[in-house]
Amino acid sequence: MRLIEKLSVASSLLATLTVPALAGVTVSTPANNTEVVSPFTLTADAATCSSEPVDAITYSIDNGTDIQIVKDTSLNESVSTGLGAHTIHVKAWGNKGALCVTDVKITASSESVVTPEGETQSSSVSIPGYAASNSSIQTHSNWQMVHDSATPGSASGSMSLVGSPSHNGTARKFVTHFSGSGGERYSDSFGEDTSASNFVYDGWVYVSGSSSNLGNLELDLNQVLDNGDVMIYSFQCSGHAGVWEYGENAGSAKHSSAHWIRSSVSCNPKNWGANTWHHVQIASSRNSSGHITYKSITFDGTQHTLNKTVFGQFALGWGKVLQTNFQVDGIGSGSTTLYLDDLTVYHW
Repeated sequence: MRLIEKLSVASSLLATLTVPALAGVTVSTPANNTEVVSPFTLTADAATCSSEPVDAITYSIDNGTDIQIVKDTSLNESVSTGLGAHTIHVKAWGNKGALCVTDVKITASSESVVTPEGETQSSSVSIPGYAASNSSIQTHSNWQMVHDSATPGSASGSMSLVGSPSHNGTARKFVTHFSGSGGERYSDSFGEDTSASNFVYDGWVYVSGSSSNLGNLELDLNQVLDNGDVMIYSFQCSGHAGVWEYGENAGSAKHSSAHWIRSSVSCNPKNWGANTWHHVQIASSRNSSGHITYKSITFDGTQHTLNKTVFGQFALGWGKVLQTNFQVDGIGSGSTTLYLDDLTVYHW
């Protein structure tokens, strides 16, 4: 057989061979070289890596550090990035130390969202069209109040629904009396969603008259998971620290140690303009290992990016519920009056 014929036969044989793919990381979503809306869902799995069973998996963004490593063979995470082009590095480790990496290139864009008033417009707070929402939470009839024993002194409060002042028809009025810089916590349970991993708190706050003795204003969300553990998304404008603060559990779910962390974003409720409405939007997310990412705070239309990730899971054994807290802490002794209107919580 002549050489050219041998080469032709060899080429035909090679064309019929199937070369097995090397085991490693398979990324299901997002697809490579696609456009996404941040936050987006990252799903990936890796059974083996270089013939070793996989026992850990994680990801990083661009040149950033690894996100919390998951002792598992799969990922299903909500990922937030800035706008523009990024590379997601999904990594898996075999049980003897082998490392496998799959890179996915994406371009993050903004999206039109539905505001609480029902108008569609471009917004710095990205809410996908499929997000669930609970609106007009301030009008619910099952609000409760209690002195927060974690604050000093004592406090008491009263609530009522009013038509004036209001931002959109019916506002909830909070009158808080305090001594020794006590705080009163007002709470409402408005639904349940154990699977949601993204939240946007969207409300309007009105400070009546002088705010000179207003210490902190706390705006929280609690999400109970299927196992009764509670994800606590705690956020406050601190007059004591002069910044927005976010909460973390510095311990474990069963042996918790809750405390506040100061952000670099200025905030003091005493400086909020009196007798006018202020728009507050807080965006946060969680992953499957109990970590919360406080993504941004938008105050009166100005967005401040945070992207701070902390542990936020507490083994409290609650029944399934979504709950919001509106807490007023005083300075010294006195009273203060605030109003809350158009309170909507988006979750997906």
